[in-house]
Amino acid sequence: MLIGFDLLDRQIIDRDGAPVGKVDDVELTYDDTGTPHVTALLLGQAALGDRIGGLLGRCIAGTARRLSGSLDRPPMRISVDLIDHVDSAVNLTVNRALLQDPPLETWLRDHLIQRIPGATHES
Repeated sequence: MLIGFDLLDRQIIDRDGAPVGKVDDVELTYDDTGTPHVTALLLGQAALGDRIGGLLGRCIAGTARRLSGSLDRPPMRISVDLIDHVDSAVNLTVNRALLQDPPLETWLRDHLIQRIPGATHES
């Protein structure tokens, strides 16, 4: 598997076909022989900014961390144990409701979207 080709920027779909997000980065761990293994998929603007690097990446990651409410909050993490299979998308074995919400999306929902009239489906 080529991580950059087979995983990065792929859509993530839960077991019911609902979109979860896109793979912004991966978490690698090394075994005793020094062989790397993918242990988790990382989602969110902070993970994407860290992956991009440079001034643009620092701006994206820094803004995402500031708006999430905590500068040291890690990006959303999906363990590889929850992956069913990878084809044109990464398909999960769990429902979206069992996963944490990305920090920036939570902030945007709470501070911006809910202030729009009709956003909470009230009549």
